[in-house]
Amino acid sequence: MHYYRQPIILFGIVVPILLAAVVVGLGSFLKSKMTASFDHKQRNYTTYEQGRVGALEIESQVARERQHLDRWNVQLSEETASAVATNLREISEGLPGKEIQQTAFERPNGNSGFGSVSAQNSSQIRIAFRGTFRTLQRAFLALETRMPQLQLQELRIDPNSTQSSLLNFQVTYTAWEN
Repeated sequence: MHYYRQPIILFGIVVPILLAAVVVGLGSFLKSKMTASFDHKQRNYTTYEQGRVGALEIESQVARERQHLDRWNVQLSEETASAVATNLREISEGLPGKEIQQTAFERPNGNSGFGSVSAQNSSQIRIAFRGTFRTLQRAFLALETRMPQLQLQELRIDPNSTQSSLLNFQVTYTAWEN
């Protein structure tokens, strides 16, 4: 009877306990891998949902601003010098004629200033005025409001030698184009 005690202990107790420990360990390992995978996938889904909701919000904002984008594209595709001249004419009609007078309008050849260091297409416009400070300030405000693609590059103000109430303005704009 003592002959079978060792194989019974080995195959009846030790091996089943080792197999059970291996199965429990393997199950625990697989459970931790599945939990980690589930957490990772859940984080990815949360990130995806936030991105999707953010994209939908941006799309709705873009849809609301589409009319402005189309207007801006049309405005940027116009010939800049003629658009500035037209806008200045319209603005000058609404201001007192004695207080504003355009003395020069030129479009220098070549890119210089801001446009020369940018890959964006641009042109320069140099305009000279004679008038009162307040009236010209209103004119520039109206022009820059109507044409947001204009960027002030240089502004020179000098006193007028003939009339003390008038000033000579020389303005250089960089006009960004499509």
